[in-house]
Amino acid sequence: MTVWRRAPWRRSVLILVIVGTLVVVSLPSIASVVGRWLVVADRLEPARAVVVLSGHVPFRAVWAATLYKEGLSSEVWVSRPVRTAEDMAMRELGLDISTEEEWNQRVLERLGVPAGAIRVLDPGVLNTMEEVDLIARELRRTGGERVIVVTSGAHTRRVKATWRARVGNAPQLIVQHPVDEPFNADHWWRRTRDALDVSREVFGLVNVWAGFPVRPDRAEVAAARGGR
Repeated sequence: MTVWRRAPWRRSVLILVIVGTLVVVSLPSIASVVGRWLVVADRLEPARAVVVLSGHVPFRAVWAATLYKEGLSSEVWVSRPVRTAEDMAMRELGLDISTEEEWNQRVLERLGVPAGAIRVLDPGVLNTMEEVDLIARELRRTGGERVIVVTSGAHTRRVKATWRARVGNAPQLIVQHPVDEPFNADHWWRRTRDALDVSREVFGLVNVWAGFPVRPDRAEVAAARGGR
């Protein structure tokens, strides 16, 4: 007791060590909860279209083809990202490369979706908010009441949050993700790509909840639109 009274800092150090150890031990469990929380999947129902969001080729298109062949919709819509600076530079060099939407179309056709059932949405989009707005406009224009949106598992919760913020409950969103995609929700911090996905989605959700204060600047938008 005398030693502890003469050196109270030792007790503080011991407490810090214990607390630090508990935090470190519990970090993987907390991280796993975050990874699993990001992933959602709605109950499937027939819809006006199955939509392949841009990114993560070919996994999203593969799952969209599966849903199409199960008879959940007669059309597959493909989101088209605006051309990147890299794409435009390659074209200026005379190197004509396939675009993301072209690859998605090829995947869909290879898996049995007729070319006539595939439609690439216009205009090109810069981010998830623009994708949601475009899909909702197309649904209203065509009289659709429901849509199935296929994206990556880590992206599903942000898509739902964005839809709720921008569209509401009508038209109805059904969000799905590929069952065999490489994202590991339980141990996402072990791989760089998964860690980047989780970081981006957490930041994106904060942006949605804050009312979308972070958006592409006008110069970026103008440059991207010019590269269509």
